Amino acid sequence: MPARPRLIRASEIGEYVYCHRAWWLGRVQGEASINVAEMAAGAGGHARHGQTVAAAGCLQLAAYIFIALAVVVAVVWLASAMQ
Repeated sequence: MPARPRLIRASEIGEYVYCHRAWWLGRVQGEASINVAEMAAGAGGHARHGQTVAAAGCLQLAAYIFIALAVVVAVVWLASAMQ
């Protein structure tokens, strides 16, 4: 069975563009980065941002539901007022 081609992520391309030597040291030579704490803080920040985006999506869905409900109530109220 042929080996699957290695997936190249956008972050890896960004790392290469920023510093091709750092990319080579990390990806080819297997050297560990010296800024592990900063990368962990960045990962935590990305996780918090993801949670905020998910919460915003839920709030947007709730807003659409309430708008639809308000339209239905207005139509029912106008229909009953015209009779």
